[in-house]
Amino acid sequence: MSSSSFSSRLSDARPRHGARAAAFAGWLLPALQRDRGGRIFLAVLLAAGLLVPLLNLVVPATSALHLSDYSVALFGKYLTYAMLAMAVDLIWGYCGILSLGHGAFFALGGYAMGMYLMRQIGTRGVYGNPVLPDFMVFLNWTHLPWFWYGMNHFALAMAAVVLVPGLLALVFGFLAFRSRVSGVYLSIITQALTYALMLAFFRNDMGFGGNNGFTDFKDILGFNLREPGTRMTLFLCTVGALAAGYIACRYLIVSRAGRVIQAVRDAESRARFLGYRVESYKLWVFVFSAVLAGIAGALYVPQIGIINPSEFSPINSIEIVIWVAIGGRGTLYGAIVGAVLVNYAKTYFTAALPSFWLYALGALFVLVTLFLPRGVVGAWNHWWPRLRRLRASTVAVSP
Repeated sequence: MSSSSFSSRLSDARPRHGARAAAFAGWLLPALQRDRGGRIFLAVLLAAGLLVPLLNLVVPATSALHLSDYSVALFGKYLTYAMLAMAVDLIWGYCGILSLGHGAFFALGGYAMGMYLMRQIGTRGVYGNPVLPDFMVFLNWTHLPWFWYGMNHFALAMAAVVLVPGLLALVFGFLAFRSRVSGVYLSIITQALTYALMLAFFRNDMGFGGNNGFTDFKDILGFNLREPGTRMTLFLCTVGALAAGYIACRYLIVSRAGRVIQAVRDAESRARFLGYRVESYKLWVFVFSAVLAGIAGALYVPQIGIINPSEFSPINSIEIVIWVAIGGRGTLYGAIVGAVLVNYAKTYFTAALPSFWLYALGALFVLVTLFLPRGVVGAWNHWWPRLRRLRASTVAVSP
C-alpha cells in the first residue's frame, strides 16, 4: 500500500465536524451510501421477509407455490449461517484477522439459548422433573448447577447469548493482541480454542448434555416451537437480525474507527507508528464480531431443534472461512452470498448425489479458488464496471 493512500485513509479517520443526526435516518443513510450491493441485498432480504410468510401461511398446501415448514426452517438456518459468515468477514476482510475459531462463539450463543429452552420443558420431559433437564436426571444429578440458575428467564438467557461469547472474545483477544500474536499463529490459537471447548463440552460432567447436547425443545416464550406461526416468527426475527447486523457492520466500516481498522489491515506497523492503539482497535472489533456470531447461534438453535458439541468442531470454523472466500472477502454481502450458496449446494448435493456430494462440494471449492480468486461477488464487482465501459465504448464507435 502506498504512503499517500495510507495517509489519506487515516486522515479520513479524523473526526468530522458537522451534525450527524442521532435518528435512524441519520446513521442509516451514511452506512448505505455508495453501497449499491448492500442496498440490493437488503431489498432481496426484505422481499424474502414478505414472500416466505405469504407462501407458507397464506398459499394453500395443495398449491405448487406453497412453501413447507421444513423449507422455512431451512431458509432460517441459511440466514443464521449468513450472519455468522458476515461476522467473520468483518474481522478478516476489514481488519485482517483470520479467525479459525468463530464456530466456538456461534456454539456458545446456541448453548445459551439451548439452556433456556431446556428449562422451559419442565415436567413435560421424559422423567418429568420440574427443575432438572432429562440428561441430568439420567446421569443421577441431584441439583441444578449454579450456572443454570436464572436460565429459565428469557432476558437473562439473552444476556448470556451476548455476554458469554463477548467475554470469551474479550479475554482471549486481550491476551493475544497484547502479545502481538498475529497471522497464522493467531489462526492456530483460535482453532485450538474451539477444539479445547469441543473436548470440554463432550464431557458429561460439564453439565451441558455431553455428546448428545440439548434437544427435544417444546416452546419459547410460551409459544409452541412446532407451530407454523412460531417458526415463521423465528424466521422473521432472523431476517431482522441479519439486516440490523449488516447495517451495523456497514456503519462501523464507514466510520472513523472503521477506516482505522482497514488501515491496520493494510499496514499495521505504520498505524502503530502514527500513534493509533492497534491492539485496542483489534480487540473491540473482535469482540463485536464474536457477539454477532453468538446471536446467530441463538437464532439457529430454536429453528433447527438441537445443539451439541459438534458445533465446536474446528472443521466448522474452517468451513465458515471458505464461505467468505467463495462469496467475496471484504464485501459483507459477499460473505452472505457465499454462506447461502455453499449451504444450498450442500443440501442439494446430499439429496441429488448422496454418494458423491463431498466430491461435488470439493470440486466447487477448487473451481472457485482457481477461477474466481476474488470470490463470486468480488469477481462481479471487479468485472462489471469494465464490461459496462466496454459496452459504452462499443456503442460510441458503432455507426
